[in-house]
Amino acid sequence: MAEQAGKNSLWRTFHDKFVVEERFMEPAARKALYRTAVVLIGVGALLFIATLVGVLQSNTGPWGPDESIRDWLLSLRSETLTAVMIFLAVIFGPVALPIIVLVVTVVWGFVAKHAWRPIVLAAAMLTGVVTSQIILAIVQRSRPPVELMLFGADHTYSFPSGHVLGACDFLLVTTFLVFSRRKNPRSAVFGFVGAGIGVVLAALSRLYLGYHWLSDAMASVSLSLLILGAVIALDTWRTARIPGERITGELSKADAPGD
Repeated sequence: MAEQAGKNSLWRTFHDKFVVEERFMEPAARKALYRTAVVLIGVGALLFIATLVGVLQSNTGPWGPDESIRDWLLSLRSETLTAVMIFLAVIFGPVALPIIVLVVTVVWGFVAKHAWRPIVLAAAMLTGVVTSQIILAIVQRSRPPVELMLFGADHTYSFPSGHVLGACDFLLVTTFLVFSRRKNPRSAVFGFVGAGIGVVLAALSRLYLGYHWLSDAMASVSLSLLILGAVIALDTWRTARIPGERITGELSKADAPGD
């Protein structure tokens, strides 16, 4: 009997982990989330299309302010700044960042009452990786000259920047998933400001070290805005309820008004 009870308890714990959380909010707040999602998707799509068209018209070479930004960053190079930029490139690189994402999602999944948000984060990161690889293969844009690269030669394609896209997705999506459940809007503002600083640093490191053009980073940021908008829309549709709507997640019933 005790063994059977233990098995039932484990199964219940596993089952409850995958009950999608639901939360109540005011109708105006939910509409604001949907509007934000639409704006992010629209801005991201327009910015990406504009960047892509410009890059293709330049025959995948430098476009717009690409060369002027590169020349400006070349004038700033120093041993200390290069060391800092290499550190940032490693943190947001294809080895360290996936490990960070894996640790965050696994730990978050075990600690949280519901696994919905870490699963959404993992799906968003995977979407960014797949999208980036598809676009890289289609556009086939060359990187800046190899002699300008400060951390080893890289002969792969550059549009969009996988480093920047990964950093944007991780920082922006994680910030939304964490602070969307907080009642204090000021904390969300601080969270997104911090995420924005991280995005800028990730992009600067790739440009400074000579691996990408500015337009590569712009394309990555625009794609990340698209993914963030999709995450906000999906999360709001699946978890946000207004008073009077039915709650379907068993573990969320205690959150209903008046309970």
